[in-house]
Amino acid sequence: MSSANRIDAAFARLKEKKQKAFIPYIGAGVPGALQTVEMALLLEKQGADILELGYPFSDPMADGLVNQAAATRALENGVDDKAYLGMVQAIRAKSQIPIVVFTYLNPIFRLGMAEFARRAKEAGVDGFLIVDLPVEESAEFQEVCRKLDLRLIFLAAPTTTPARLQRLLREASGFLYYISRTGITGEQTGFQKDFESKLSEVVKAAVASSLPVVVGFGISTPEQVRAVCALCDGAVVGSALVRRTLEDKPWPEMRAEIEALAQRLIAPTKEVLS
Repeated sequence: MSSANRIDAAFARLKEKKQKAFIPYIGAGVPGALQTVEMALLLEKQGADILELGYPFSDPMADGLVNQAAATRALENGVDDKAYLGMVQAIRAKSQIPIVVFTYLNPIFRLGMAEFARRAKEAGVDGFLIVDLPVEESAEFQEVCRKLDLRLIFLAAPTTTPARLQRLLREASGFLYYISRTGITGEQTGFQKDFESKLSEVVKAAVASSLPVVVGFGISTPEQVRAVCALCDGAVVGSALVRRTLEDKPWPEMRAEIEALAQRLIAPTKEVLS
């Protein structure tokens, strides 16, 4: 794979600095397109390493109420392929933060997966995470991504079998996204009781592939970010940020809250490891 991909470069830099990745998820077009671009730049300034930018779908079955509401709001705001890629271009005009298209299969299948991937690459996208595209059915899109030097990220869960985990590690690129618990996205007060042991098994299995492992779903506090980063290569935070984009507040006030939260969440990932 080419080292030119921004996702690979980000993890290489973090490894050299002995730091971990902070990966925020935000819904494109919420509260608006201009604010999405501003938020992406703000998060990068605070130390975010990779951005997951949600492409809205009307039936986001893996998402909790907050991200579902954001997807609905985005669709109401008219976020389609043109609007989404316009936001990517606007971010890319001012930033080199790696951008991952986080979405479901239906909307991009409808647009034509190869064609959408080509357009996404031209706009400045670095990878895809398609929640409901299983690795077993991904060969065609994997080939599309390889030709475009895009990374195709897959999800692993506490219920993933060792054999399937090995396949995910062979075929995923960019990083492996480990779901911290069974269920849907959303803020949680703690982890499942077997979380640490299961994550440790995944990280151990990933060593041979050199594929970074990050954890998401339910991470919403600095303490949770720190706990996750002690075990793997980074943390994904979505609902805690997205919830604030849905509040009925003026943008400057909303922006200030997001900035303050981002500072607290990102700080643990930049603590240099011994």
